[in-house]
Amino acid sequence: MKDVFAKLATDFFSTIVFLVVYLATDNVVLAASVAIAGAVAQVVYSRIKGQELGFMTWASLALVIVLGSATLLTHDPRFVLAKPSIVHFTIGAIMLKRGWMLRYLPPIVTETIPEYVTIAGYAWAALMFALGAGVIAVASTGDIKLWAFYVSVVAIGAKVLAFAIQYVAFRILITNRIRAARA
Repeated sequence: MKDVFAKLATDFFSTIVFLVVYLATDNVVLAASVAIAGAVAQVVYSRIKGQELGFMTWASLALVIVLGSATLLTHDPRFVLAKPSIVHFTIGAIMLKRGWMLRYLPPIVTETIPEYVTIAGYAWAALMFALGAGVIAVASTGDIKLWAFYVSVVAIGAKVLAFAIQYVAFRILITNRIRAARA
């Protein structure tokens, strides 16, 4: 779990930097500039350390540069604020692949209720698309505090709630299926 949060912090480093600098200074140009510089420095540092950089790192850098530049040109923070929606949409599209969840689940789940795993995978994709649309809606208001609340509380809370619902549902379905097989 610690690794997951570390990867999320790394993936959203420039967005976090943008938010912190903007909230501290109320200067969108400074915040976007520092976010772009931070993203570039993060990639340079990783390359110096010999770390292999995945697709998401390069995609994140490109998004920061493009959206940060648009923010610099327009003095409008909404471009940078929209970045998490692109991530949500990308992950949602990946989750549309049938059976993507199978590799993440224990054998008892995949062997007992594979049809429900497929349904859950599509439900996760729908959740990602909905959260991405929510990010865009909130970002379009330009209200940084509302955006920060949505991204850090609503979006994360929705994912935690979805995971809890899935866990309980899978547990009930597996128990019922095993009992029915024994009867």
